[in-house]
Amino acid sequence: MQISATPTHCPYCALQCGMNLTPAPDGTVEVSERADFPVNRGALCGKGRSAPAVLSSRVRLTSPLVRSGGALVPATWDEALDRVAGGLRRTRTEHGPDAVGVFGGGGLTNEKAYTLGKFARVVLGTSQIDYNGRFCMSSAAAAGTKAFGLDRGLPFPLEDIPKTGCVILVGSNLAETMPPSLRFFNELKENGGTLIVVDPRRTKTAEQADLHLAPRPGTDLALALGLLHLVVAEGRVDEAYVQERTTGWEDARAAAMAHWPEYVERITGVSVPQLREAVRLFCEPENAMVLTARGPEQQSKGTDTVGAWINLCLATGRAGRPLSGYGCLTGQGNGQGGREHGQKADQLPGYRKLDDPAARRHVAEVWGVDPNSLPGPGRSAYELLDALGTDIRSLLLMGSNPVVSAPRAAHIEERIKSLDFLAVCDVVLSETAALADVVLPVTQWAEETGTTTNLEGRVLLRRRAITAPDGVRSDLEVMHELADRLGVEKGFPTDPEEVFEELRRASAGGPADYSGITYRRLAEENGVFWPCPADAEDDKRASAAQGVSANAHPGTPRLFLDRFATPDGRARFVPVSHRPSAEEPDDEYPVLLTTGRVVAQYQSGAQTRRVDELNAAAPGPFVELHPRLAARLGAAEGDPVAVVSRRGRAVAPARITTSIRPDTVFMPFHWPGEGRANTLTNPALDPTSRMPEFKACAVRLETVRS
Repeated sequence: MQISATPTHCPYCALQCGMNLTPAPDGTVEVSERADFPVNRGALCGKGRSAPAVLSSRVRLTSPLVRSGGALVPATWDEALDRVAGGLRRTRTEHGPDAVGVFGGGGLTNEKAYTLGKFARVVLGTSQIDYNGRFCMSSAAAAGTKAFGLDRGLPFPLEDIPKTGCVILVGSNLAETMPPSLRFFNELKENGGTLIVVDPRRTKTAEQADLHLAPRPGTDLALALGLLHLVVAEGRVDEAYVQERTTGWEDARAAAMAHWPEYVERITGVSVPQLREAVRLFCEPENAMVLTARGPEQQSKGTDTVGAWINLCLATGRAGRPLSGYGCLTGQGNGQGGREHGQKADQLPGYRKLDDPAARRHVAEVWGVDPNSLPGPGRSAYELLDALGTDIRSLLLMGSNPVVSAPRAAHIEERIKSLDFLAVCDVVLSETAALADVVLPVTQWAEETGTTTNLEGRVLLRRRAITAPDGVRSDLEVMHELADRLGVEKGFPTDPEEVFEELRRASAGGPADYSGITYRRLAEENGVFWPCPADAEDDKRASAAQGVSANAHPGTPRLFLDRFATPDGRARFVPVSHRPSAEEPDDEYPVLLTTGRVVAQYQSGAQTRRVDELNAAAPGPFVELHPRLAARLGAAEGDPVAVVSRRGRAVAPARITTSIRPDTVFMPFHWPGEGRANTLTNPALDPTSRMPEFKACAVRLETVRS
């Protein structure tokens, strides 16, 4: 019997590349191209091609584990679930509901993220829930909401990029972080457009640029303000657009004019001629875009930094117009959907605000609870982790590995160890799961059906292609069983489509309205862009006919073309000014550290570090430094180098290259242990987004004697 291929999506980054999966006779799973999906058109990076390796029982968990005598040992599901429910109940009884924390992940499907938020608030009654997406794109979300009234990673499809005239790509090495997307930028150049890359390193992406600007880490805000200053000084402001479609220009202009080119050159290290060339390339075409990623966002002033780049778009009329605009390149697989449906500390489903009485009433009605029973906003991700063992005594964690991924990671590891009780749901025994009292093995992407929302705001259907091993259950089943044990017998279905139908109702009328989206539409239309509201009568007729109503909303691939999502329909300029990073170099710590990813690993590496092919390509951490800095240190290629910050010490081999600034070192953050980059990073938080400052901290280098 011939086994047919199942069309689905990659489990890793926010491109959510389409792929086909086919079970092979030997029990493995084969990946093949799926050319019909417009985001990757069949192309896959090494992580996507090798993703089925993590499905193997050789590397993944297949039995619950409970701590006994200091070690994790196999247990039955009933024993493990009883122990989790007992630990959470005991903490809640002895210390109150807010002593129980919940920490989620940007890789959870929409159905899981939605259910986790509901579980925290309805079953546990705790306000203490957040997720690792706070570490990824929260500054862009905050800035986009301030300016446009709505946050969606990209307000246009990726297919628009090759048709614009110029793209400024700020702090993204997409050639390594999401390689299949590079074709859109190559096509941009083939069509006569230009690419400007802003990055302190000459990455593989920067090598593709027409102009590479290499600012000192932490100075992207000054750079954007310097460009806006030149736009004003050179008479390139689109005055008609500013008057018709924006508010707040006068204050934003005044702030920008305090950042004259020579001043910005001194701060950033980017020369005045380069600043002028960037303005020329950006302003001369009819259309242009600015795209940001973690570089400008993971800063203690990330919201203001992204806001400055948005101001540049608004002043030049580059937002809310075809083939123009500002966008954020979301990182995690469901980083967009993960922050829309309730696992973020201050949000309810549909991107509603938890402190909005109308939002609370709507969602409470869907959930069948009293709005007054819902807790208020809780701590942000780092603040939640920092409170473990003190205010928060027990933690339920799903799909995250903060022992490797959190800033000031050694401190967070100690906080996790100080908990009274820790339960982890994961696919593999991550560094964080290894510290747990109970570990629950859960299904992963190819073993379950569910939806994700990619960086374009395109809601997608991941389909189950294989059956999970015996002993593995879905996160939805886990939450159903725990809710039942904690006294809530209804409201936590295990069928993902049933959960999605409830999510539709909960999101209806919210900023991220999914109410017009169904599993059938997702399958037939290759994804649907939100917002996609449902007309009640059309939805009833379509459901009765088991089809798609002719009057169904088509979804919204391109936002803001008619108006912005603000009360008056106008975009908001937000005046911002440069300020230093939270921690600048000094005599004791004279060098800047910045962190990032490499092509063969993903996030904390919990899954990719278990794939032989990927480990062969990227076997471990390293310290990238300029030859002049290496010479002063007396370090040669491959020598162990210690990088020391005020928070700790990491050691990794030197990688000497002229592609990085002489005042900066770079470390990838995928590895635990001695080379853990996040041992060093600074948890200083952006005041609005609560994003930690991963991208800039002061360090010193030391040679390591053998």
